[in-house]
Amino acid sequence: MTDTTAPDSGLSPAKIAQTTSFAVLFAISFSHLLNDMMQAVLPAIYPTLKSEFHLSFTQVGLVTLAFQFTASLFQPWVGYLADKRPAPYSLAGGMVSTLVGIVLLAFAHTYPMVLLAAMLIGLGSSVFHPESARVARMASGGRHGLAQSLFQVGGNSGTALGPLTAALVVAWWGQSGVAVYMLAAALAIVILWKVGGWYKHHGLTRMKSARHHAPHGALSRGRTTFALSVLMLLVFSKYVYLVSITSYFTFYLIHTFHVSVAVAQLHLFAFLAAVAAGTFAGGPLGDRFGRKYVIWFSILGMLPFTLILPYANLFWTGVLSMVVGAVMASAFPAIVVFAQELLPHRLGMISGLFYGFAFGIAGLSAAGLGMLADATSITFVYKVCAFLPLIGLLTVLLPNPEAET
Repeated sequence: MTDTTAPDSGLSPAKIAQTTSFAVLFAISFSHLLNDMMQAVLPAIYPTLKSEFHLSFTQVGLVTLAFQFTASLFQPWVGYLADKRPAPYSLAGGMVSTLVGIVLLAFAHTYPMVLLAAMLIGLGSSVFHPESARVARMASGGRHGLAQSLFQVGGNSGTALGPLTAALVVAWWGQSGVAVYMLAAALAIVILWKVGGWYKHHGLTRMKSARHHAPHGALSRGRTTFALSVLMLLVFSKYVYLVSITSYFTFYLIHTFHVSVAVAQLHLFAFLAAVAAGTFAGGPLGDRFGRKYVIWFSILGMLPFTLILPYANLFWTGVLSMVVGAVMASAFPAIVVFAQELLPHRLGMISGLFYGFAFGIAGLSAAGLGMLADATSITFVYKVCAFLPLIGLLTVLLPNPEAET
């Protein structure tokens, strides 16, 4: 992969750093699509695994926890090490772990093998996300919100495609059909190897120039730490609700409306497609109007719809879930860029921290919500989660837009 604004183009390093490299952004976004499509296969085949291995809701939640544990635990460390010593080709290396996990998931014959497969897929994700977020920043040309949205919309699109493709694959070949996703992993490895070459020869130069010309933030260390803590609480509210949908929405629809697994997965696909659309809008809106205002709109804006959703019929459940997905998802690009701008010299660590925290919260929430569903009902879970957007009131504690750098 080449950079059309390489140093021999006659542009100064500062000008190069201010030029958006859409070829790299589209490559990393498509890789994110492939990565998260493979990840999304895991919850998409939960009904099949639950039936095959006679699992309880708690055991289903533990599969998500196994995935999210490795996906979250290593991400901040990968980002921290990348800040200290960049490893451009680690992107392709992490995808190899995902490939092995897919093979194990396709041919697992015991519950522990399913857990191991989930952990390996999560390990690949822990390498992919912080390094890819760094690449998006390198290629942004200063349009940080747009770059994060393009990067994240690839992942959300992949997450949406996961249940849809899994519905077709599992319907034809059952659990072993998951092996088809080996092709996606192989394609991602090739693309990420090429992205790694751009990262090594052009991306690092862009990042050094961007750091050299970046303004210094006015916030003290204490205020920066406080702002990061608030942002993490907002991520908590978003991802607990998100995992209530991704892990249990199909069970809710089957239990409440007596629909088939295929119909339930189509509803999940519609929700995740709306998440992708919201993500695409969130970054550019943050560039245009300010991150804080987008966060306000996104977190609190979904509250009326989450409160109504547990009492709606099947049609309105589908409509409301899509509205919730679109509004909720617009926050994450703004949150990540807000955090990156608080600590512009720790991009890898910040990216890994927020992606890792999001994955970890999702895993713990999946297990906790599964136990709550076993103890009460899946409907009760959605009634409780409906109040999570109230945490969005903490947005008032974030620094004002003029303090963002």
